[in-house]
Parts: sequence; structure tokens; C-alpha cells
Amino acid sequence: MESVLAQLATLDPSKWSAPAVVALRVALIALAAWIAAGVVSRMIRLLRIRIASRFADREQVKRAETIGRVLRYTASVVISLIAVVLILSELGVAIAPILGAAGVVGLAIGFGAQSLVKDYFTGLFLLLENQVASGDIVEVAGKAGVVEDLTLRFVKLRDYGGNVHYVPNGQIGIVTNMGRGFAQSVIDVGIAYREDVDEAFAVMREVGSAMRADPAFGAKILDDLEIAGVENWGDSAVQLRCRFRVAPLEQWGVRREFLRRLKRAFDEHGIEIPYPHLTVYAGADKSGHAQPFPVGLAHADVAKAAGAP
Repeated sequence: MESVLAQLATLDPSKWSAPAVVALRVALIALAAWIAAGVVSRMIRLLRIRIASRFADREQVKRAETIGRVLRYTASVVISLIAVVLILSELGVAIAPILGAAGVVGLAIGFGAQSLVKDYFTGLFLLLENQVASGDIVEVAGKAGVVEDLTLRFVKLRDYGGNVHYVPNGQIGIVTNMGRGFAQSVIDVGIAYREDVDEAFAVMREVGSAMRADPAFGAKILDDLEIAGVENWGDSAVQLRCRFRVAPLEQWGVRREFLRRLKRAFDEHGIEIPYPHLTVYAGADKSGHAQPFPVGLAHADVAKAAGAP
């Protein structure tokens, strides 16, 4: 190793040919840019980890991760641009005219690519205002899913079916975030008109209390079941509405489990869960009277009553 260093110390760059010197400088600039990008990326990552370790809030941790990723991307782009400018300078390309032309071209591109500029500005405000973070379940521009990636240009969503949607930030007008602070698991239940509404409410409260006492769901449910009351009178059922206040992103699982348990509880108490009923008429006679088909009527009799040959 010492002999190699000694040989390198004896090298005289003044005796090299001009292309060799330029090639060496270009290689050194590229190497320095690569090292700088790696060092800056590592520093940003360590800083993000250090800041996130001080947060107890999961949302703040996700925001730090998202901002850290965007900063690493921005730093790599800036370092790459500086390296390209320096390399062009070493190759003898005049930088000043290029920068002047770049300003004019950039202005023209700015007018022609307003949607792209809008994407970047909207993405910047999405990050600064903490409207969206990785891991959130959101609805934007008519698409809903889990946020897998957030950049200054687009939001990457994966829906329940596994489909990936890339939504440009410029198309985002309203953000519906379903994973902030807490959520409400709203549940509608239908019972038959003959059933006692108060009895159904009592059974629903029993099922809700049992779920809160269950270790598997107790941590997900933040408050007792809230009975809103009778929501409406449907065609075949009385619609009852209730809701749980739950931890973020737990509203769907709590709703499914409550409906599963409530079905069993209604069966045990003999409370009917109705389905639409259909009454078939053979038609009206000349006096305007229509008789329903009798229950248990044979198919042949039905066809005969309907006038079929």
C-alpha cells in the first residue's frame, strides 16, 4: 500500500495529455457527487430517525418519514444538477449561455407545463400542511386506498383490490383522510316492523359492551356504543343507526365484527332481520279487484290463473 501511495505521489499531471486530465477531473467530479449524495442521504435519514424517536404520535412519525424521503430525493436532484454543470464546464462547454437559454426555455416550459408546476406546488403544500402521509387511507380525486408513496408530483394509492393508482397532485382538490385522530364506525341495522325497537336497542348495547370487554377489540374501541335511534322506515325494515368511536383505520374491522355478533344475538332473541317481500297478483278483473296468489299454489295452477295456455 505504501508503495502504491509513493507512486501516486510521483505522478506529474502536467505531463499528461489534455484529454486524460479532463477525463480524470470528470471522474473525480462524478465520484464526489456520488459520495456527497450518499452522505447527504444518510444524514437526512439519521436526522429523520432522531426526530421521529422524539414523537409519540404515530401521525407525526409518518410525517417525518414522508418529509425525509422527499428531502433525500430533492438533495439528490440538486447534487446531480451541480455535478452536470461542473462536468460540462470541464468539457469546455460555456455555462453562461446555457444558463441564459435555460432561463428562456424554462419560462416557455413553465407556460406549457403548468399542470406539472401545479403538481409540485400542490405536493409541497400537502407535505407542509400534513394533509397526507404514508400509511394513511385517503380518498383523493375519486380514488381511495392506502398511501404507499407521496412525492412532490403524485400520490401513490393501493386500493382494497390491490390496484395501484397514481394521482397527480394537481388533480387533488379535496382530501378525505380516514386515519387521523379517531374514526367513527357507523352501522345501520334493519329489523322487522313487528319487532320491539327498544328490545333491539338493548341487544345492540349488550353486543357493544361485550366487544369493549374483549381484549382483541377493547383497545380498538375508544367509547361505548352510541345509539342514534331510528334512521328511517324502509320498504321492508325499520333501519336503526349506531356508531362506535374507534382508533384510526379500525372502523371497518369493528363494524364487521359487530354485525357478525349482532346477527347471532338477534337469532338468540328471536329478532327478525327482514328481507324484501314480494306479492304477486294475477291481474285485476273487470270490477278492478285483484286477488293475490294463494300460498302453496302449484305451478300449473299459477300458470292457469295467469291465463297461460
